[in-house]
Amino acid sequence: MPKLGMEPIRKEALVKATIVEIGRTGSLDVTVSQIAKRAGMSSALAHHYFGSKEEIFLAAMRHILTIYGAEVRGALVASQGPKARLIAILHASFSPGNFRREAVSAWLNFWVLAQTVPQARRLLAVYQRRLRSNLLACLRPLAGARAEAIADGLGALIDGMYLREVLKSGAPNPAASVALLVDYLETQLKEAQA
Repeated sequence: MPKLGMEPIRKEALVKATIVEIGRTGSLDVTVSQIAKRAGMSSALAHHYFGSKEEIFLAAMRHILTIYGAEVRGALVASQGPKARLIAILHASFSPGNFRREAVSAWLNFWVLAQTVPQARRLLAVYQRRLRSNLLACLRPLAGARAEAIADGLGALIDGMYLREVLKSGAPNPAASVALLVDYLETQLKEAQA
């Protein structure tokens, strides 16, 4: 007889194990058996909860997006004014929960997954639309007609910093990433106000 209440705990363990295994290997070339072993359960149980490796990957992607969304919402609530809110979004994008080796590797591999899996493409599109919408809401009062171009540039830089991080060795440096983005933002805002 199954233990009541164990399903959400086991699913969460599998999702976290998926992120760790993707981070360890640097690719989606991990097996359900590897994921299940890291989570401390059988691959049969992992298949029971998710049905397929693709579904486990999608659950891991949703988990990472949920953490990111919570970080951004928390940062926005704690910030006053459009510029402070913009900087808060940048900091949230590189918070310890989002900008750690495993999560960065998972992000990169989810971009790859989105090329062939419609559900992954949809999740990535939701993330991109929300990021752009949040950036635009802050940029419009600061940059007027240049808001869209600056938001697109910031979005590309955020994604680019993640891509570069995967290719580096050593611990991620979120402060350096945020500093680069803030420098870009300041330059763009000066040009927009000139």
